[in-house]
Amino acid sequence: MKPTAIVLTGDGINCGDETSFALQLAGFDPLLTHTSDLLGNPKLLKDAKLLALPGGFSFGDEIASGKVLAIKLEAALKESLKEFVNEGKLVIGICNGFQCLVQLGLLPESENDGVRLASLSRNSGKKFINRWVQLSVDSKVSCPWLEGLTEFDLPIRHGEGRLSPAKESEDAVKKQAPLRYSIEVNGSFDRISGLTNAKGNVFGLMPHPEAFVRWTQHPSWTRLTSLPDKSPPGLKIFQNAHSMVAN
Repeated sequence: MKPTAIVLTGDGINCGDETSFALQLAGFDPLLTHTSDLLGNPKLLKDAKLLALPGGFSFGDEIASGKVLAIKLEAALKESLKEFVNEGKLVIGICNGFQCLVQLGLLPESENDGVRLASLSRNSGKKFINRWVQLSVDSKVSCPWLEGLTEFDLPIRHGEGRLSPAKESEDAVKKQAPLRYSIEVNGSFDRISGLTNAKGNVFGLMPHPEAFVRWTQHPSWTRLTSLPDKSPPGLKIFQNAHSMVAN
């Protein structure tokens, strides 16, 4: 039996199909689920091993990016989602999904349930960024999602990806940051591009791993004399997730 992964779709989320495809390649049985269906039936989480919040512009990013989706999830799923995470099941938020996890207070993780330690603000350049970037993994921060990865490329597509923690929370946020931009990209604090919780089962990142599951998706692939015989970094992240639930 393949582990079930719920992938949210609808209401402005536009990367559901790509995220489902990536999860399928990694060995999951992805279940594309409209947000209203999950909100109306939280029991859908019972049989799932992973919940994916894909990228896009949920609810048009009204108020703030990911804010409306976070409000709806908190109102309808707060206890179910808390139980899901406490059971060690996996949650991944990508781009807009990461923004939602930050709005929910799930990332960065706080000692006080639901208290937000940071926000994802408008890029320092005041412009939407759509480009490939190099990322580096901090080996001092445990993150099974990034097992076997050190430096790699992924695309980013966001206007509000600058991580801004409260001054008193900066040290705590650094300890939860396994992934950084290799160079300054959007003004994000400490060049942080992804966060995880202490247990390692919740992971949020601004780059799009679902957009690099085939080597031919990289803009420089034609320069290669042959395609690598290992998984592309984006696919590797989802394969690591599969290993986490299969063990």
